[in-house]
Amino acid sequence: MRRAARDVERAHLVDPADRTWTIARTSVSPDLTDLARRFWVPVWDVPEGRDSVQRVLQYPVCLVVVSDTYTRFYGVVSGLSHTMLTGRGWAVGVMLQPAAGHLLTREPVRRMTDRFVDLTTLATLDGESLTHRVRSLMRPDPRSSEAQAKAREVVEDALRPLLPVDDEGLLVNAIIENVETSPELLRVDDLCDRFDISERTLQRLLDKRIGLGPKWLIRRRRLQEAAERLRDSGAELAGVAVELGYADQAHFTRDFRTATGMTPGEFASRFR
Repeated sequence: MRRAARDVERAHLVDPADRTWTIARTSVSPDLTDLARRFWVPVWDVPEGRDSVQRVLQYPVCLVVVSDTYTRFYGVVSGLSHTMLTGRGWAVGVMLQPAAGHLLTREPVRRMTDRFVDLTTLATLDGESLTHRVRSLMRPDPRSSEAQAKAREVVEDALRPLLPVDDEGLLVNAIIENVETSPELLRVDDLCDRFDISERTLQRLLDKRIGLGPKWLIRRRRLQEAAERLRDSGAELAGVAVELGYADQAHFTRDFRTATGMTPGEFASRFR
């Protein structure tokens, strides 16, 4: 399923006053949609003496990122992801589907939670060749749409040998999709009922394929929705808390501050 740009950005706790970077977001080729969600290609130019901190409430998926200085496979980040941008740079990133982490690592993805490894250490793809080819294409002009398109093709060609996605992987894709698109879903047992599986089976599946449990999934979706709604200058904190199923505004404020380091009011003030 293709998501609208607003939905794509709800995880990115962007500071609207920060003009030091741009991001091009692009869907993957149709044959890869079971394996990957989308590309993002940030390009930045941060003045000397400054830095730009990117904060993201990451989706429950692994990432592949090739930049001008590193090449990495990231597991799911359970808390708030921080990336510090300095100087000039670029990256070509692909957000994978929940099924893909296990296909790339050949081990339970829980071992990668809050971790990353160099892409060249994965036995399932030629990370050294992938990195060299992407850098050769991007370094002359990272803002070139043609260069970005060719770099995406290189990444897609590297991922295609992982197809087809197995039945278990397709199931976990469907489960995560259901959580992310069902704002009314607040209970784990309701999720189990939708897929006719026990909570224990669901826990084992998620442990293997994404590394975090069903309660985390639901909480993460609620926080992402909160960030999206707080961008609306007319949003009222009490109303947002109620809409997201919180018992009261105080509970919502604690949850949001714990996850993001900001109160809902502080985050909302950025957009007013």
